[in-house]
Amino acid sequence: MSAKTEGDSHSALMDRVYRHQRYIYDLTRKYYLFGRDRLIAEMQLKDGDRLIEIGCGTARNLVKIARRYPGVTLFGLDASQEMLKSAEETIQRAGLSHRIKLVHGYAEHLSPQMFGETEGFDACLFSYSLSMIPDWRAALKAAGQNLRVGGKIHAVDFGDLKGLGKIARALMLFWLRLFHVAPRVELLDSLENQKDANVRLLPGRYAFLISAHSLNI
Repeated sequence: MSAKTEGDSHSALMDRVYRHQRYIYDLTRKYYLFGRDRLIAEMQLKDGDRLIEIGCGTARNLVKIARRYPGVTLFGLDASQEMLKSAEETIQRAGLSHRIKLVHGYAEHLSPQMFGETEGFDACLFSYSLSMIPDWRAALKAAGQNLRVGGKIHAVDFGDLKGLGKIARALMLFWLRLFHVAPRVELLDSLENQKDANVRLLPGRYAFLISAHSLNI
């Protein structure tokens, strides 16, 4: 199967998953997608910075970032056309269409040209999207290649859940599989061995947060 065919297949899957869920996504996910607001607060973005969220979903994070950092230009990329419908609506309601540009596409194909731009990004954000991107290694590589000098990759995602206990962990993994989510345990293992990765773990190793200039995975 070609890379394009694989990408189109994943896009179709995401559209099926979120065609109806997008209407209740933000309401339900706030109960188990922890650490997102903490990561946004820790970014310390500067006026003039350019941030892209890879797997932007409903644009919930982009709107929060826009309000917290009014001098930052924002971009959102998502593989689901259905989610981008909600994202456009969210951004319009917030009156932020002039600051946030959205594009349908795949993380591993990231480039400023997708948005009609030539400059790279100062920050690339993955918020619970690495666990849903099939080729997450290629996604991280593409993010790193499109950072401007001094730029950072920021990510928050599910950890290995080992601190939850055997039963709770098994139930959580079962629940996540229903939504085609797979915690990237090997990514967390690698990050914990990188001194400059700045990994922060939530209780129970439920989720991890990272901020780094580059990730060697």
